[in-house]
Amino acid sequence: MEHTMDSDTTWRHIDTERAALADVLAGLPDDRWRVPSLCADWTVRDVAAHLALSHSGVRELLGASVRSGFRYRAMIRDTAIRCPLTHEQIVDRLRSFVGSRRTVPMVSEQEPLLDVLVHTQDICLPLGLEHPMPTDAAVAALERVVWWSRRFPIGPRLRGVHLVATDVGWEAGSGRRVEGPVQWLLLAAAGRSIAHTHLRGAAETFVRT
Repeated sequence: MEHTMDSDTTWRHIDTERAALADVLAGLPDDRWRVPSLCADWTVRDVAAHLALSHSGVRELLGASVRSGFRYRAMIRDTAIRCPLTHEQIVDRLRSFVGSRRTVPMVSEQEPLLDVLVHTQDICLPLGLEHPMPTDAAVAALERVVWWSRRFPIGPRLRGVHLVATDVGWEAGSGRRVEGPVQWLLLAAAGRSIAHTHLRGAAETFVRT
C-alpha cells in the first residue's frame, strides 16, 4: 500500500521540522550538545552538524569522499565531525534552510525529509524531549527507506517482513509481521534499536546485515 506526497507538502514538512529542531538546539546548554545521540558514535552536536551540511556542494562532497576512501558512511561521519560550525552557526544554518528547496547533488526531496525526521529523533529522544513525527511525513519517509532497502541497503534489510502501521492505514511487504506506530517502524527500519520496544514482531528483522 503506497502513499504519495506532493512536492509542496514534502517541503512544508521539511521546513517545519528544520525550524522546530533549530528551536530545540537553540535552547541547549553546551554540555547537552555532547550527549550521545541514537546514531552510533555520534553526539547530538555531530547529528546537528550533519543536518547543517544539507546544502553541501559537489566540491565539498568530493573532498570528503576522497578522505573516506569513497565509503559512504565514513564520508558522512567525516563531514559531520570535521564541520567547523559553532553551535550558534549550526542553529542559524538550519533556520536559513527554511523556504529553500535545495538538496545535495543526486538526491531527491525525499532524502532530506527522511534525514530530518530520523535525525530529529536521534537528538530529541536521548535528551528526553518529545517531538512526535507528522504521520503522513513518517509514512512517506518509511516508504523511501523500504525503497532503498530493496536496491541499496544502508540500514537493515527489510525483505521477508510485513510492516504494518497501527496508527495509520499503511502496510508493506510480506513475511514476518512487525507492527506498531509508523514513527517507530521508521526508526526501526532506519536502524535505531530503541524502536524495538515499541513494536510487536521479530526484532531480528531490523538487525543490520
